[in-house]
Amino acid sequence: DLWILAPGVGAQGGDLRAALQAGLRADGLGMLIPVSRGISRAENPGKAAQELRDTINRERAALAQTPLEPRNSFAMLADALLDAGCIRFGRFTLKSGIESPIYIDLRRLVGYPELMAAVADAYSHILRGLTFDHLAALPYAALPIAAAISLRGGWPMIYPRKEVKSYGTKAAVEGVFQPGERAVVLDDLISTGGSKFEGIEKLEAAGLKVSDVVVLIDRRPAGQNELAERGYRLHAVLTLPDLLAHYERSGALDAARAAEVLAFLSG
Repeated sequence: DLWILAPGVGAQGGDLRAALQAGLRADGLGMLIPVSRGISRAENPGKAAQELRDTINRERAALAQTPLEPRNSFAMLADALLDAGCIRFGRFTLKSGIESPIYIDLRRLVGYPELMAAVADAYSHILRGLTFDHLAALPYAALPIAAAISLRGGWPMIYPRKEVKSYGTKAAVEGVFQPGERAVVLDDLISTGGSKFEGIEKLEAAGLKVSDVVVLIDRRPAGQNELAERGYRLHAVLTLPDLLAHYERSGALDAARAAEVLAFLSG
């Protein structure tokens, strides 16, 4: 990860908060602030250094609690997913044998801790408006995402097994829960409702109540409609049409390729 050397704060009168806001990474690090004159010329250099350190840490803490503007937050997350290779454009052969102009691989998030933290925060923004007792991650792609959300939000996590145990407790749903409690289903993306229904059926068979499904990316249009027909609400951090429009505006994707992807998704 890159670090930014940012002179101008201290004796030169630079705006410390503005500098930190512009340069800090998602982990609250990433900036080196040289203030040699401000400390060396102080009556008590040790005290001056300590005060500057405390001021920087206060500003870092304040910035960490300040939500990003929705537009900026969307753009940062969209660009980070592209940079991490979670969204790629080209020619890809899918499991079905069909050739696709786009490939979404959100399993790559585990290799980018800062991006995973940003993704967890984006989910959490939606989750805070819902009523539930447990996060229910659909294996396998959503498991690390849900674990990150659980740790950051303090919500307990459960998950339906793909294969029911044939030994021990023979549990179909892992985790600590009681029948009658509410679970919000988490997955990485949605194309159709098929895989969601499989997981929901196991959760409901275990006595849990499910009303909401939250995903990072909604490919549209089928998934939302299929869930709604069965009485479940879909919430998405991002939609693929919005992502394509952003990449086209930013120059990361040309208009012809964006149109090709939209046509493929609608076909």
